[in-house]
Amino acid sequence: MDAEEPERATVMSLPEWLVLAIIGQQPAHGFAVAQRTAPAGDLGRIWQIPKAVVYRAIGRLLDAGLIVPEGTEPGLGPQRTVYTVTADGRQAADRWLHSPVEHVRQIRSELLLKLALLDRAGENPAGLLAAQRAVLEPIAQAIEARCAVSTGFDSTLLAWRRATAVAALDFLDAVTPAESRSL
Repeated sequence: MDAEEPERATVMSLPEWLVLAIIGQQPAHGFAVAQRTAPAGDLGRIWQIPKAVVYRAIGRLLDAGLIVPEGTEPGLGPQRTVYTVTADGRQAADRWLHSPVEHVRQIRSELLLKLALLDRAGENPAGLLAAQRAVLEPIAQAIEARCAVSTGFDSTLLAWRRATAVAALDFLDAVTPAESRSL
């Protein structure tokens, strides 16, 4: 990217990020991506993307210049276009994969997907997990501080948020590789 060119906005949906990351790990056609994100797919067991949404994401990624057609897959059925990431696409996918999520509620989907993709690539997730802990600890502390002064339904809601934040931190502890905990 030219130094004078404005940086492309990377405001994308979770399906777009996931499709980009999948294609970034291995060039693929839309049907192969849809199979991985279907209910029986390795990523679909975490979070499912309908086939139409996969193809819409591919169109948006093409328009953004983050993926390009690499060729077609030969076969008996209809030819399928195989896509690969561009240099910008690879950088964007890498940034996304290694960035913590902003909210506790995103751990169930987005963080688990990132961890699955990093595992598939053979990458140690310790950096992402440490960054995630750094995001979640202040959230948990703020919730804890508000619990002491809340009443009524606010107290109930904060109790739920506190429990989920504590569970998320426990989860991070459980999945952080042992050799990374003391660093």
